[in-house]
Amino acid sequence: MMSTKAFTLVSAVERELLVGDKEQGHIECVECCGKNLYVGTSDCIVYHFLLEERAQPAGTATFSATKQLHRHLGFRKPVSELRAASALNRLLVLCDNSITLVNMMSLEPVPSGARIKGAVALALNENPVSGDPFCVEVCIISVKRRTIQVFLVYEDRVQIVREVSTPEQPLAVAVDGHFLCLALTTQYIILNYNTGVAQDLFPYCSDEKRPIVKRIGRQEFLLAGPGGLGMFATVAGISQRAPVHWSENVIGAAICFPYVIALDNEFITVHSMLDQQQKQTLPFKEGHILQDFEGRVIVATSKGVYILVPLPLEKQIQDLLASRRVEEALVLAKGARRNIPKEKFQVMYRRILQQAGFIQFAQLQFLEAKELFRSGQLDVRELISLYPFLLPTSSSFTRSHPPLHEYADLNQLTQGDQEKMAKCKRFLMSYLNEVRSTEVANGYKEDIDTALLKLYAEADHDSLLDLLVTENSCLLTDSAAWLEKHKKYFALGLLYHYNHQDAAAVQLWVNIVNGDIHDSTRSDLYEYVVDFLTYSLDQELVWKYADWVLQKSEEVGVQVFTRRPLDEQQNSFNPDSIITCLKKYPKALVKYLEHLVIDRRLQKEEYHTHLALLYLDEVLQQRPGANSKGAEATETQIESGAPASPWRAPSCTASWRSTRRPCASWYTSCGTSRRLRTTLNHHAAEFDAARVLQLLPGTWSVQLLRPFLTGAVRDSVHTRRTTQVALGLAKSENLIYKYDKMKLKGSSVRLSDKKLCQMCQNPFREPVFVRYPNGGLVHTHCAAGRHTNPSPPGPGART
Repeated sequence: MMSTKAFTLVSAVERELLVGDKEQGHIECVECCGKNLYVGTSDCIVYHFLLEERAQPAGTATFSATKQLHRHLGFRKPVSELRAASALNRLLVLCDNSITLVNMMSLEPVPSGARIKGAVALALNENPVSGDPFCVEVCIISVKRRTIQVFLVYEDRVQIVREVSTPEQPLAVAVDGHFLCLALTTQYIILNYNTGVAQDLFPYCSDEKRPIVKRIGRQEFLLAGPGGLGMFATVAGISQRAPVHWSENVIGAAICFPYVIALDNEFITVHSMLDQQQKQTLPFKEGHILQDFEGRVIVATSKGVYILVPLPLEKQIQDLLASRRVEEALVLAKGARRNIPKEKFQVMYRRILQQAGFIQFAQLQFLEAKELFRSGQLDVRELISLYPFLLPTSSSFTRSHPPLHEYADLNQLTQGDQEKMAKCKRFLMSYLNEVRSTEVANGYKEDIDTALLKLYAEADHDSLLDLLVTENSCLLTDSAAWLEKHKKYFALGLLYHYNHQDAAAVQLWVNIVNGDIHDSTRSDLYEYVVDFLTYSLDQELVWKYADWVLQKSEEVGVQVFTRRPLDEQQNSFNPDSIITCLKKYPKALVKYLEHLVIDRRLQKEEYHTHLALLYLDEVLQQRPGANSKGAEATETQIESGAPASPWRAPSCTASWRSTRRPCASWYTSCGTSRRLRTTLNHHAAEFDAARVLQLLPGTWSVQLLRPFLTGAVRDSVHTRRTTQVALGLAKSENLIYKYDKMKLKGSSVRLSDKKLCQMCQNPFREPVFVRYPNGGLVHTHCAAGRHTNPSPPGPGART
């Protein structure tokens, strides 16, 4: 059992205020109503005191009692019980088996002398059924054997309303509505005095212990059960709460939610109704009275009256949290809901959840801490602020006051333990990543994302790049300095790009590729820069770094021009300007011209010519010599059959067949190469150039076949242009037909059985017909038999 300080015991009435120097009188019963305290003594005197409460800084209170008056009731017996009926301004006094009605202020009996006789014990019905506001319902154990009586008590009269017989002699009673909870000689029962239906609860032995029956709420009672158990029972005869374990010798019980308080000969014990655990023990000898009055708990000996002052629930909860008893604190906080206004409770409970979260966090119980932070709607900056330098320098955040925890920072919390510190940082990474896209982040996403970036960079975490290439709120100034500090230059470039500073980003990446600064994040950073420039909309930036990418690799660098989106190539980057730029880079120039001619199919002759000349230059460069002597030597070598270059003819016999002109078939051998060249050069138009070029020996030079190639190219261009003209005319004619068709479709045709075919003059029997351009309608079979328009067709008419 772990102790909780839930109550403090303070004195209310000292013996001297009661009996003075007399020794014979002692306290028999007490009643409290507001500030009015009544004490009944063994010598038949009733005392009236006014209680004054003084709050203390620690949340407790002290009491002082001022005696108002006392009155002897005229009997020789002790005052057994006192009950206040404040609505009637009456005090019910049980003495010598008689209940007398007296004025609460003067203690004078009512003039009518109204009283209830033959009462052994009484209980007020705090859930009355009469509905009359000018009376109270009183239930008594009658001196008549095995009898309970129910009365209505008014200001100056009493009225019996029900008399109920019980199976055994009743010893104690509590009442709620129509239900009586009775301690009989051998058992507890619930009895509905309206219907007479009884429900057995559990047995007990009245010879061994004093019965306790106490109403604790609507239709629920607390009973002293066997085995030292405090049992809860409803009017339905069931228990909705687990029992509390108290002393075997309990003589009194009281309720001060959420606690059950029990009194025995030596101690006052406090148990929680929420988890049934014993929370506090107070030494208290010679006590024989324990009662609660509207939340105020009074305990008395025969000589003095004391008050159990509850500490405020918030103070109790804070004490539990300070002792790291998180679960108990949360249980108590939930139980406090019924005693605190809703809005105040919500504010208090959220704060308690947050405090509990930090306690679990400090113990490295991260899953529990995360759930508590979420449930408590923690301002995540409270957590971030524990980590030095993670919050942006521009953040206006200040910690909650009073503080949610006792730690200055993570170093103090972990006491410098690097392993614990690393675990705490991994937890924060995970938590921030989870909450950054939720409502928790609303209002301070910049603080969250900046902190997350710093954690990722420090830990060399892969998620750093993911954060920077997706939507984020990282503050540029703080983040840039942190990335530079941790030498995350590639990531810094991404940060610049996200903040629309592409020039700074590219320059940084160029410095990495050049080796001016070191960052091994990407081994393919050069290719990444090329790709970045390819899709950049900043023309000035692309031109600025065009030379750099081309100098690194002409084949790769030229992609900043060849892989650009087509619409951008057409609108932003002029091919002529690019060609001018690429003159210093022959390989890149060939790639770009191939892109224009082959990929984009541009029909600009100068691009085709330029590309052809570059191809020719490349071919010529592969010859053994680039002068005329070399050319003549090559021709001689060809005629003699000797190889003039690494290219080799596939066989001694070659075959050509013109696919364009079927009568132009012929065969030749290597020995007739001069005659073959002459034929090709003088009759280029007669041959399929593409087929011829596939069959020519690889040793023949371009110069030897220049007339043939020139003629073939001219013929190809002529054919292509002629074809384009024909295609254009065909498209124009097709457009005219489409126009005519649309005109015809645009007008409606009405057909009826009275309409006659304009060819055979017979009516139409089905909705199928042919309509001529002049509007004439004919049967389909008539139209099929004749191809002229009816009545008569005009020139140029078409169906």
